[in-house]
Amino acid sequence: MQKTNSGMQKTHLELTQVGISFPTEKGPFVALQNVNLHIKKGEFVSLIGHSGCGKSTVLNIVAGLHQATTGGVILNHKEVTEPGPERAVVFQNHSLLPWLTVYQNVELAVKQQSDGKKTKAEIRDWVEHNLELVHMSHALDKRPNEISGGMKQRVGIARALAMQPEVLLMDEPFGALDALTRAHLQDSLMEIQAQLNTTVMMITHDVDEAVLLSDRIVMMTNGPAATIGEILTVDLPRPRHRLQLADDPSYNHYRHQVLSFLYEKQRKVEDLGSKREKKQQNKTQASA
Repeated sequence: MQKTNSGMQKTHLELTQVGISFPTEKGPFVALQNVNLHIKKGEFVSLIGHSGCGKSTVLNIVAGLHQATTGGVILNHKEVTEPGPERAVVFQNHSLLPWLTVYQNVELAVKQQSDGKKTKAEIRDWVEHNLELVHMSHALDKRPNEISGGMKQRVGIARALAMQPEVLLMDEPFGALDALTRAHLQDSLMEIQAQLNTTVMMITHDVDEAVLLSDRIVMMTNGPAATIGEILTVDLPRPRHRLQLADDPSYNHYRHQVLSFLYEKQRKVEDLGSKREKKQQNKTQASA
């Protein structure tokens, strides 16, 4: 099934002039400024950039875990001011409750989301359905310490999906996994997103992962006062298969564009900043 632009016309999630600063002893520290992004329904958007560029801060503002100092976030014409079930978050750490089974971990999220409106049979069907989506039906009665890291992350994704979110927010969900497990989970995520048409915002440090999964890649400038540097549209047909894409000229062109931004354009910015800082230090020393 190939996703086309016609299926993603309406703006679903909108970030306008988003900025955030944190108080310090030396005054406000501006972490983000002027972040503007319109995401369409069913779009898969990745945020990429060097450590400290504010990727997680953007995600936390969308999740309602941080409040923007300037600007704001609109989801379906409503302002985001706090966490809500329409936005589910999957972190790098699966955060499963160790004393509960795989089934019970997902069941807990379903019960909270349904607020007593589902029968026991409906809850069971829904939990099993979401565990089947991530290929974890065989481990319903196992506890987290009895399954692998990749399996735990699958359960974390199932738990998030079971809340029927409009937006799935993922903060480096595969970053702690080995390459083979990561590849399997990337494939599962593409398969799930194709079925559900969920809007996804994902943070990653992995250029190949960003190109493989995304409709657009948002490249962040270095902090402080980080913002969106460039946005790359990845116009590759779906479904995508990593082996076929390995030698695809378009895939490698997109990959090169992201690498160029991260390791050439942003490096130059860093170098200029260092030179200015040294120049200022020299001036200070000379005046002293």
